[in-house]
Amino acid sequence: MMTKTHNLLVVIILVTSLFINGVSSSRKPPDPCNRVCGGLSIPFPFGVGKDCYLNPWYEVVCKSNSVPVLSRINRELVNIYLPDDHVYYSYGVVHIKGPVTSSGCSTGSSQPLTPPPLSVTGQGSPYFFTDKNQLVAVGCNAKAVMTDIKSQIIGCKSTCNERNSSQEVRNKICSGDKCCQTRIPEGEPQVLGVDLEIPEGNNNTREGGCNVAFLTSEKYSSVNVTEPEQFHSDGYAVVELGWYFDTSDTRVPNPVGCLNVSDPSQNGGYSSETSCICSYGYFYGFSYRNCYCNSMGYTGNPFLPGGCVGNPYLRGGCVEADMCKEPGVCKEGICENMRGSMYTCKPKPVITKPGKSFLLGGVLIGVLGLMFLVGGIFWLFILIRKRRRIIRGRKFFKRNGGLLLKQQLTTTDDGNVDMSRIFSSKELEKATDNFSVKRVLGQGGQGTVYKGMLVDGRIVAVKKSKLVDEDKLDSFINEVVLLSQVNHRNIVKLLGCCLETEVPVLVYEYIPNGDLFKRLHDESDDYNTTWEVRLRIAVEIAGALAYMHSASSFPIYHRDIKTTNILLDEKYRAKVSDFGTSRSVTVDQTHLTTLVAGTFGYMDPEYFLSSQYTDKSDVYSFGVVLVELITGEKPLSRVRSEEGKSLAAHFLEAMKENRVRVIIDIRIKEESKLDQVMAVAELAGRCLSRKGRKRPNMREVSIELEKIRSKSTFHKQ
Repeated sequence: MMTKTHNLLVVIILVTSLFINGVSSSRKPPDPCNRVCGGLSIPFPFGVGKDCYLNPWYEVVCKSNSVPVLSRINRELVNIYLPDDHVYYSYGVVHIKGPVTSSGCSTGSSQPLTPPPLSVTGQGSPYFFTDKNQLVAVGCNAKAVMTDIKSQIIGCKSTCNERNSSQEVRNKICSGDKCCQTRIPEGEPQVLGVDLEIPEGNNNTREGGCNVAFLTSEKYSSVNVTEPEQFHSDGYAVVELGWYFDTSDTRVPNPVGCLNVSDPSQNGGYSSETSCICSYGYFYGFSYRNCYCNSMGYTGNPFLPGGCVGNPYLRGGCVEADMCKEPGVCKEGICENMRGSMYTCKPKPVITKPGKSFLLGGVLIGVLGLMFLVGGIFWLFILIRKRRRIIRGRKFFKRNGGLLLKQQLTTTDDGNVDMSRIFSSKELEKATDNFSVKRVLGQGGQGTVYKGMLVDGRIVAVKKSKLVDEDKLDSFINEVVLLSQVNHRNIVKLLGCCLETEVPVLVYEYIPNGDLFKRLHDESDDYNTTWEVRLRIAVEIAGALAYMHSASSFPIYHRDIKTTNILLDEKYRAKVSDFGTSRSVTVDQTHLTTLVAGTFGYMDPEYFLSSQYTDKSDVYSFGVVLVELITGEKPLSRVRSEEGKSLAAHFLEAMKENRVRVIIDIRIKEESKLDQVMAVAELAGRCLSRKGRKRPNMREVSIELEKIRSKSTFHKQ
């Protein structure tokens, strides 16, 4: 049994090998000229050596037998393309290595190293710059300008924005951040140079001060562009030139055997009987002539005898050569002639016994059938999984109050609320890389917060809750609509929610500089929270809470004021966040609740005993935050816990014993004005009164803090 299986495998491998080796091979007719240099094929009208090119403009010099150089332009060749109406262009194309202008890449000097401009001028020159070329500049604060263009100033400037240097933001077109580009002008420019202007005082240490600029036909974006040092090291960029025959050039006779599609007598068409086509064209102010093989079954080089057309530029016409008649063709197989002086060598048929052929055919059919079956099952699995996901998303959307939210959004009179606040689960999965652990900003008892980027480029914070209380979903929806209308510069903006997941997901604006707790208590943090900064943060928090209590459409109690829920933006301005336990209230509510809200160390003792949460409960928590700003101590500490004291109790005791100056944070004691600190301490003491009716409301607290801060500003002036 093993022998039969082994023989079968040998047969399959042999047939596969013969099939692969039987792929069509082709060759050109014998040519006395050298048509290869450095691995680059050099077709006529180009050539290496005397009498191998049409005229000197097409001469190629093979330097060191490996570097093809276009003689008249004196630039190294990368590719040569013949005209082709169905593959590339109706005119010919060559790719050359163009020069690179650089500054500060080798010696550190800011003076640009400017090579001579690229010129394709000269009597009888068939070359022109195609519209594929662009001016590209790479580096920081680099201004690139095209030279030798009359009455026009064309260029671009690249900058380096440190805030937008992450890969997510740079994953766009080459549009200014470290890389800029602009198209060359339409028309007939025959000389193009590049000048690189570097502003004085460019001390770009991050990029080493290296800047480059060049013309190129290659496409660059902020994803695939390399560092400027690499372009400087390479010393070139690929430039695309078109080539054509001037219609006034008498050296190129009108071919007898080719159909001129511009000739009215030919009715503007051609058939499969014509193997080559000669056409006239018009490009940016000049007319040209070119020939190419008929796409109806002809391939090859229309400029050579024995190709698809003979030579369309020599009288004698287009003939079809039978390459299989040449000696030495396909010694090991069967030759089959093809149009365009091409041929294919097919393997000789393998003679096998009928039983083995039948077995081999059955195996191949079985393998193909199995592949189709597996592919069909996989496709069906993907389809079913997608359908289940859609059904599950609709189910969660309905269960989580999506219909109620839609109704609320469509009936609200507030223009700030719109349907865009409902995100799909697919949007948020894409924004957070499927809620990757690498995107986690923080975790708490209520859920996990992820950093994400929406399709419009906005950075957001996505909060995914751990549990959901189905009995409170209606109030949750009402609260989402209400919080969406909150618009205050010191309150984190709720952008929307997603209800297609098992638990609702909230989307907030992203605040980059972390929370106030870390800035006050993390010794490794290098940001100096001076007294002036702390007082400003206190004023901003008080203003936000006063707005929530009295200025918004409906009073909102935060219920969990603490330094970890106070975030700092890029300018270290305070942003009150985390409304996970906040509740909107009406005038006639009793505020009685069985839900314990708040954090130990910040919790109002009156609320803890009576379960009656009022606006004065937020005032108490804010008083603890004020004490943290003054003392730099945490609300709960191991030392005070052993004494049975919280930070609030410790502070009130110090006030009673007139020891407040002793417990002021040493980091602000020297630079702060003690009269200001004592004024804020006295206000904090009133906020921490055990009886809520003796505490000021947040409006009064905000006004008093503004007065204390304004006195400081007045004294500075």
